[in-house]
Amino acid sequence: MTLNPLEQRGIPLERQVRSWRELDVEPIDPDHCDPYTRCRIIAMNGIEAEAVLFSHQFARHCPDPEVRRRLAEVRYVEQQQQKAVNWLLPGLASVLETTLAYEQVAVDLTAWVARSEPDPYLRQAYQFGVLEDFDHLFRYANLYEMIEHRKADSIVEQLTEVMPGRPTKLHHRHPEDNVREPYDRATAQPLSKLHALTVTAAEQQTMNFYMNVGPQYMEPIARQLYQEIALIEEAHVTHYESLIDPGETWWEQLVTHEYNECYLYHSFMEQETDPRVKAIWELHLNMELEHLHVACDLMRRHDGRDPQEVLAPELPNVLTFEPNKQYVRGLLDTQIDLTTLGTGYVRDAHERFRRMQERVHGGEEPPSERVMAQHEDLFGREYRSQTEDAARERERNHHA
Repeated sequence: MTLNPLEQRGIPLERQVRSWRELDVEPIDPDHCDPYTRCRIIAMNGIEAEAVLFSHQFARHCPDPEVRRRLAEVRYVEQQQQKAVNWLLPGLASVLETTLAYEQVAVDLTAWVARSEPDPYLRQAYQFGVLEDFDHLFRYANLYEMIEHRKADSIVEQLTEVMPGRPTKLHHRHPEDNVREPYDRATAQPLSKLHALTVTAAEQQTMNFYMNVGPQYMEPIARQLYQEIALIEEAHVTHYESLIDPGETWWEQLVTHEYNECYLYHSFMEQETDPRVKAIWELHLNMELEHLHVACDLMRRHDGRDPQEVLAPELPNVLTFEPNKQYVRGLLDTQIDLTTLGTGYVRDAHERFRRMQERVHGGEEPPSERVMAQHEDLFGREYRSQTEDAARERERNHHA
């Protein structure tokens, strides 16, 4: 179903504030939920967190008190949306189980974006990043089996493979080499702008999550692995946010944020398998439609332009969480040895990359390698997904 959010009206803003009873959502059942329902929850939490952080930054740079009041009004509702979405995650799930789901989001969201991205340079940025998140999932899966004695497949349910990607120890590049060329706001397709904002928000939320939960573990190897991967997530946020044209005005960014929320709530509502969660996506979509109209009005009044100059007339095809096994395997076959140099990609370990590796690792094996050695000592093997035949059978059963 196509939707033109510029024409569709939602719930009036003055009716959007919810009571505690309405915000007290029942969490999903971690043992019986669709893994992609959990992925959609994690993704939308990142989108809502980005909306709130962006609104705060806008307010700090805006001298107009009336605009700041309008931003605050919408932001309060966005905060309530973030609470309702994030509180769908179950308290029964451990931090590591949620971490595995975060990495499943990173793999299948970024792979879908890469498959759908029309701009070759931007597509390459997503292809490069997904192989690193793929390896993070692998490292955390080995840690999970060591600490909780469970299989990561119980979380990702064979929808996403658990196997090595580009080795995590090679993700530590000089910060200069994490900055990409931005798209041109005047010529970039609207879908490209939504993709860049979506993946940036998702990686930012992952970075913040690891920054905060890592010290909660007592096991030294867990604390160390979270510390290492949290630093790589910083590099990923730099990598993706640099794709966004810094010449976009605050008003352009505001309407793009709101339009993207409409796009994603609509996408997830269309594919959600849990009726109760689907009702939340639908409710929030109807809220975001009005937030978009507020943003569009502000742009017309203060930027002197019509939002239709920067937004698509109707939403793109829905963003879909689905298995990307063959696509990722194809990237592993062709791009696993890539690193970055300046704003481009190379296959050789250049001098600046080697110096950074020496400085960060200090001549020792990093946590991402030590977790594998400890897993090998305990189990005599590394953890990987079940056979591809078993994976296909589980996938057929999942979609039956």
